[in-house]
Amino acid sequence: MEDNCLFCKIVAGQIPAQIVYEDDLVVAFNDIDPQAPVHILIIPRKHIPGMNDVGDDDGPIIARIHQVAVQLANQFNVAQPGYRLVNNCNEHGGQAIGHLHYHLLAGRQLSWPPG
Repeated sequence: MEDNCLFCKIVAGQIPAQIVYEDDLVVAFNDIDPQAPVHILIIPRKHIPGMNDVGDDDGPIIARIHQVAVQLANQFNVAQPGYRLVNNCNEHGGQAIGHLHYHLLAGRQLSWPPG
């Protein structure tokens, strides 16, 4: 856990969040500023600053994030109409929190290109 990391504090239960899923590898919670009717953040419990910092031993975490995304899409009834799973990497990629996280966005027609 990183002391100044907002997401590490959510994982540790120090900051409240609307948790929709958690297991030994990941935590998922509703985004506080949703950009779609379904906007869930899926994060690893392990502090990984960003996509560029994913190591060889982090494969099971990344796989689990994707599995949880599919599970949540089904749970929220958006798997069949469709959804977007987004990872922003570093400043120019739009990453605002220095802890690896994925946005599950759904519940409306999503446009392309994004931003």
